[in-house]
Amino acid sequence: MNAPAVVLADEPTGNLDSKNSQEIVELLKYSNQKFNQTLVVITHDENIALQADRIIAIEDGKITRDEVIRA
Repeated sequence: MNAPAVVLADEPTGNLDSKNSQEIVELLKYSNQKFNQTLVVITHDENIALQADRIIAIEDGKITRDEVIRA
């Protein structure tokens, strides 16, 4: 419970300004690295998505993109 293997974050920065949004992203990335967690972030913000290792885009219920950004 204190260090889950998978963290789901649905629009974690949706109502934040850009400075606080980046701080949240950095905290999530730190948690991912420190605890070796799988982090799943659902976002409409392309800038946040581009910081991920992999992007899966879904449109109208279908996967339209599945791309590994960093290995």
